[in-house]
Amino acid sequence: MSEKLMLLPSSDPHKPRLVTIPDDLEAHEAFRFATGTIAAVEEESPNCSWEEIEEALEEKGFESVTYILGPEVS
Repeated sequence: MSEKLMLLPSSDPHKPRLVTIPDDLEAHEAFRFATGTIAAVEEESPNCSWEEIEEALEEKGFESVTYILGPEVS
């Protein structure tokens, strides 16, 4: 079975975050659920790091995926 993946935007356009979607979430629910989790972390700690956000997402079943971003297409 293939994993469902989601690309999360980043304030640095060269460093978007790739995460797996938990099996119990439908693809159309995942982005809203992830952004809600991220917003809750940022509200609690306005200067939070990606590691804090990543930890909160992992508690909800998301997992970070390491990837290599290819060259820009012109």
